[in-house]
Amino acid sequence: MSRILDHRILLLVISFLTSLQSTKVLSEWKKCGDRECETAMSRVQATTDYLGPDCRYLSFKTGEEIMVYSKLSRKNENLWTGSKGKDFGYFPKDAVKVEEVLIAEEVEVLTKETDFLCLHGDKYAFE
Repeated sequence: MSRILDHRILLLVISFLTSLQSTKVLSEWKKCGDRECETAMSRVQATTDYLGPDCRYLSFKTGEEIMVYSKLSRKNENLWTGSKGKDFGYFPKDAVKVEEVLIAEEVEVLTKETDFLCLHGDKYAFE
């Protein structure tokens, strides 16, 4: 009986740690094409395959096109946010090359807690 209880406690701890990771703030600031971050900033093409570590990240294959909507700034400038079809998420800027710049001037805004939650379809997934 105690062995089953130990396994259940271990699973709860793993679940809790996974939940914390998926809501971790990756940066306090981001750069966007407008104050609401609704305007596409650029169109990029993947230069390598990328598999994101969790549901907040956008996975893609070499050659796929991605629309960029924001770029994390200040402490963490290596992650951009974009979409590919219906998929949306973070990805490393080093995994893509810019094909077309769509905005002339970037606006820096504070991030929100909801920027770092998993988005499934039209709903945020609260873990």
